[in-house]
Amino acid sequence: MKRMLALVLALTMALGLALSAGAEETKTAFRIGICNFVDDASLNQIIQNIRERLGEIAGEKGVTFEIEEDNCNLDASVMQQIISNFQADAVDLMVGVATPVALTMQGMVEDTPVVFAAVSDPVGAGLVESLEAPGKNLTGTSDYLDTAAVLNLIFAANPEAKKIALLYNPSEDASTAPIAQAKEILAEKGVEVKEYMGSNASEVAMAADAIVADEMDAVFTPTDNTIMSAELSIYEKFLEAKIPHYTGADSFALNGAFVGYGVDYANLGRETADMIASILLDGATPSATPVRTFDNGTATVNIETCEAIGFDFAAIQEAFAPFATRVQEIHTAEAFE
Repeated sequence: MKRMLALVLALTMALGLALSAGAEETKTAFRIGICNFVDDASLNQIIQNIRERLGEIAGEKGVTFEIEEDNCNLDASVMQQIISNFQADAVDLMVGVATPVALTMQGMVEDTPVVFAAVSDPVGAGLVESLEAPGKNLTGTSDYLDTAAVLNLIFAANPEAKKIALLYNPSEDASTAPIAQAKEILAEKGVEVKEYMGSNASEVAMAADAIVADEMDAVFTPTDNTIMSAELSIYEKFLEAKIPHYTGADSFALNGAFVGYGVDYANLGRETADMIASILLDGATPSATPVRTFDNGTATVNIETCEAIGFDFAAIQEAFAPFATRVQEIHTAEAFE
């Protein structure tokens, strides 16, 4: 009788473990928390494509992704509250869009997987140990900018450019390395460089006014989200002064800048979604999932701005061709369709 009872208990335990394991293996509903850094065309495009791609994957795999999305709009305290809310809701995975959000998630989240998007320098920011082996509970996609390539476009369009403005927010990690690189490269060329900074829309507007007053020949801005979010309010200042604005993303050009050079953010969003699915559905671990980087050789030229500052698009397309894998046109709008 004792042996029979022991056998029954053993079988019961084994069945319970099997049922438990089976429940984990067949999980079909996942909750994802996405925190955006600021409302701008590039970051919004990333999230839109994350949602679309996850929708496709859900249909293919027969699973459900419940997405909680919020935007801190540059406010660190709001960002922390959003992340705390995700933790309280026990999300299965968090997505941090832009470097500041990813860094805050790194500091606040220990066990939940984190996938970041559009982090320009994941190693330099201290998010990962290396691109190949992140080593922590974070991995994601990088929009690393080839600063030298953007600067080449300035002199391809205007070989006589002598005064270059650097417009950026010094608090943004995405701007730190590109601005340092730009200063070094431009110093070697022997051109005059002046820095103009802004941490909010009003400061950016004043910086733009100063650039116009100083009669700079061109403006360079990397993938700086503060400047991006203000582009619609400053581009006409540069347009009227016939000062071309060269930037690190096509969303700047969408919002009126002369040129945006960089990655395809729609594709970056889809690749981010694939990484999310790999972690949630296939058991991939962030620590061993390489950060994904992209070819950023596309130059996007705003047609209206190009004409207004006195350039011919066909001539610009020819001048830029040696420095970009593709030169494409775009028209001014608030957001991508």
